[in-house]
Amino acid sequence: MGKYFKPLRRKDRALKDDEALEILSKSNYGVLCVFDGNYPYGVPVNYVYEDGFIYIHSAKEGHKIESIKSFDRVCFTVVGSSQVMENEFSTKYESVVVFGRADILHDEQVIPALRKLAQKYSPRYTNEAERIIQDSFKDVAVIRIKIEHVQGKANR
Repeated sequence: MGKYFKPLRRKDRALKDDEALEILSKSNYGVLCVFDGNYPYGVPVNYVYEDGFIYIHSAKEGHKIESIKSFDRVCFTVVGSSQVMENEFSTKYESVVVFGRADILHDEQVIPALRKLAQKYSPRYTNEAERIIQDSFKDVAVIRIKIEHVQGKANR
C-alpha cells in the first residue's frame, strides 16, 4: 500500500487492479485533481489510458499546468457507471481513483498522445484527426500521468 495510499475502508467493494484498469480504459471522462500550494483543483477532462499512463490534452498555460509545474503529484478519478436506487436509498456504481506523477509533454512529444486521444474519441475520422494534429501540435500540451497506485471500487 505504501505510506501515502490508504486501504479502502469497504474491502468488500474493492476491485482487483485489472478490473479497475478496465474501467479506466473504457470510461469517457475523468476528474484531474492538482494542488497549487493553496487549494486543491479538480477539473473534468477527456483522457486516454495506455500501458500505465494517462494522457490528457491541455492548453500550454493555465491552472492545471502551473499546478503540475509546482507539485507533480496528482489524483485522477473516473466513474464507470452509476445508478441511483431510490427505493433502496443507495447507489450502484463503479469507480476508480488513480494516484500518480504528472509531467507535461510539448511539441513533437504530444503527437503520439494526440493520436491516441483521436483514436479513442473519433475513431472514424483518422485522416481529419491527423491533419488537425499536424496543424496544431505546437499549440497544445499533453499532461502525462505515470500511475503509482490505483484503487477500484464498486457496488453492483
